[in-house]
Amino acid sequence: MTSFILKIIACVTMFIDHLSYGIYGTTSWMNYIGRIAFPIFAFQIVEGYTHTKNLKKYFLRLFIFAIVSEIPFYLFHSIISESIGLNVMFTLLLGLFCIWIWEKAPLKVLAVYFIAVACFIAEVSNMDYGYWGVLLVFVFYLCRNNKTAIAFGFLGMLLIKYVPYLIKYNLYYKYLLFFAFTLSAIVPILLYNGKQGKKIKYFLYIFYPTHILLMYGLYHLLH
Repeated sequence: MTSFILKIIACVTMFIDHLSYGIYGTTSWMNYIGRIAFPIFAFQIVEGYTHTKNLKKYFLRLFIFAIVSEIPFYLFHSIISESIGLNVMFTLLLGLFCIWIWEKAPLKVLAVYFIAVACFIAEVSNMDYGYWGVLLVFVFYLCRNNKTAIAFGFLGMLLIKYVPYLIKYNLYYKYLLFFAFTLSAIVPILLYNGKQGKKIKYFLYIFYPTHILLMYGLYHLLH
């Protein structure tokens, strides 16, 4: 699969995920399918870092569209919860920062410190996917040259995320399905052939805030 195909899969599954809140105003079977999206986006951040010709512009793009997406995200998130948080582009931005600091820091212990700070910021600011989302980007980066490592690194991250829920809720089927569908994201990731395919760089940045704003409108139209 090319990068283009991966991005289309991620966009479609993310749309299905958010459509659940637009239609029902709560979680549904659609959210299981939606678990496929974020791991693919996290993986694509690593690919973007690896292949970008201008890292500063890459950082700036993510930051600008994270800011632009925050009001649509706030409106959309008000359907789900009363808590205020930051959208997933901020999470991906911090993941990108972790990759950069790991490569540029003069001492790895210093890089680990800044990565820990980034994870802390993700948690206290209630970013989408929190510290786990930031670390997933970084784990994909560390494992990027070995598909077996990517698979086991991803599995390890899933165990960190879901085992506490599975223990707390006695293997409740909902979390088993979340685990299984999130794990299935590894299939298209491992099928990635390293090629770009069609270029849709700005489509992704525009699609994210546009579709969650549409879901917010759909919810109020139906309810």
